[in-house]
Amino acid sequence: MSRKFAYALAASTLAIAAVPAHASSFNLHDQSAKGEGRAFAGGAAAADDPSTVYFNPAGMTELGKAAISVNSQFIFVHSSQQNENTTLQYPGVPVAVPVQGDNGGQPFAQPVVVPTGFAVGRVGDSPVWLGLGITVPFGFKATYDSNFFGRYDSLNSDLKAIDVQPSIAVKLNDHFSIGGGIDIQQINVTLDSALPNLVPGAPDGLAHVKGNDLSVGWNLGATATFGAVRLGAHYRSGIKHHLGGAYDISGLLGPLAGANGSYYATAPLDLPGIATVSAMYGVGKPFRLMLTGKYYNWSTFKDIAINPIGAAPTVSPQNYRDTFSVAAGAEYDLSNKLTLRTGTMYDETPTVDAYRTTRVPDGNRIWASAGMTYNLSKKFSFNLSYAHIFVGKEPLDRTDVLYQGTPAQTISTVRSTNTGNADIIATSLTWHI
Repeated sequence: MSRKFAYALAASTLAIAAVPAHASSFNLHDQSAKGEGRAFAGGAAAADDPSTVYFNPAGMTELGKAAISVNSQFIFVHSSQQNENTTLQYPGVPVAVPVQGDNGGQPFAQPVVVPTGFAVGRVGDSPVWLGLGITVPFGFKATYDSNFFGRYDSLNSDLKAIDVQPSIAVKLNDHFSIGGGIDIQQINVTLDSALPNLVPGAPDGLAHVKGNDLSVGWNLGATATFGAVRLGAHYRSGIKHHLGGAYDISGLLGPLAGANGSYYATAPLDLPGIATVSAMYGVGKPFRLMLTGKYYNWSTFKDIAINPIGAAPTVSPQNYRDTFSVAAGAEYDLSNKLTLRTGTMYDETPTVDAYRTTRVPDGNRIWASAGMTYNLSKKFSFNLSYAHIFVGKEPLDRTDVLYQGTPAQTISTVRSTNTGNADIIATSLTWHI
């Protein structure tokens, strides 16, 4: 049973992202309503609201005054799985049999809400700025119907990471600023998946996983401004998590019944480092152009090693690849009250066909975004943005060995094609103190 636990807990760490994904695997871009409207182009260079704490803390020195912002992103994910001959091969049976079931229904909550908040302020008349960000950089929730054809891969997934980021920035001179922060990150995971009994047609068992971890990372950034041009660079470190939690098995019959019970295990999870470079033309002008490129070091996520108490360690391969995203955007101040913006982004998936799961039916994405800022008064401004994400159709062909190394060894092969897209509505209110 430890092998099944390995796949279950490994998948639980991925469940956050199965989004017909609106971000690179389970990393969420959605931290700022203003940034959403330009597809996050210029994120490390824009330095135009408190969310710069997350995208590049060096940008705090460009804000001019203390400010607090509260953001809400409402994510509507639309996804369906098409069965392409998913099978089980039972022990002693030479031929795999088709898994019966439906497409799982609409697995994603409507909407998924991603709240974030930021506060920044200057230390007296010094060149030093302090900031605090509370974000959800990783997060996902999906529940398939109990008769889902891919139920031996996934049924229910709920994972979120909450990141608290105290930050500091220093304006070195009229051209250069530097900044950095500490990322204190809590991850909580819940996962359910079905377990096959040995007799075809018998009721399924159930595997339930629940785990959590608190770990720390860091980030550094810099900006350089020359006339109407501002450049920004930012690096967010990978974070090494060590998940620990319970794995409960129930509903197994006959020779498998002895495995019913509760187990405890730990699993390391390396989240990727992310490097960002951005450029903005139009500093101080009514029309601004923005560009961003990001590199995600996903190749560190090759597998998840499970270390159960009282059982041998197991490894679940993931074999992610390094990826990139590129974004371009523009915005225009129609008046002192109203700013309009738009943007687009190409975002590559790190998943590969042979290791993709129904928890992460991910594909390459293209974003189309638009948004506005309305200055309610000298102290308050409101942002509203919309983004539509086109997700590429990607095949899934994954084989897992269940009950490996026992007479009950069963081979589960999930073959499917995922289609999906996502819509995001983002709002924020900023108080300029």
